[in-house]
Amino acid sequence: SLDDPALVSKAYEGGVTMGADLIAEQGNSPEFIAWVARDAMSAPLQRLQIIKGWVEGGEAQERVIDVACSGGIAVDPATNRCPDNGAKVNLSDCSIIGEPELMAKWRDPQFDASQNAFYYVRAMENPTCRWSTWDAIRAGVEPRPDMASTLQERVWSSPIWVTPAN
Repeated sequence: SLDDPALVSKAYEGGVTMGADLIAEQGNSPEFIAWVARDAMSAPLQRLQIIKGWVEGGEAQERVIDVACSGGIAVDPATNRCPDNGAKVNLSDCSIIGEPELMAKWRDPQFDASQNAFYYVRAMENPTCRWSTWDAIRAGVEPRPDMASTLQERVWSSPIWVTPAN
């Protein structure tokens, strides 16, 4: 359970860490624990994602799966995406809202133990004012119309590499 006080020690004891190799076992889909805390000097968090990559038919493939959403909103099971959390940036003062921490357990329903793959975690912050918008506010002028007023920062982990057991 995600609220187990021994979660981290159990995960290190029985699993693999970011950047490590996981040897896949037939009939045993791995479970991933994704946990991210916001940077105290940055924006609150909007969503937590797991990115899966693999090669199929000689072509690189990638799938993005939202696993946790801010505001306690549930991930849409049909799209694997967080619904719009209503996070808006007040362009008059750049104020924002969001979560300080997001956490989820996730198991890949399409896991194939015979396939090389990688998984990594990515977190998206709520949108924030772009530097040029901050400058415009300080100067008391309208933001430049030729530049986006906001941006959305992200952070990501090292991957876990899945190797088939041969």
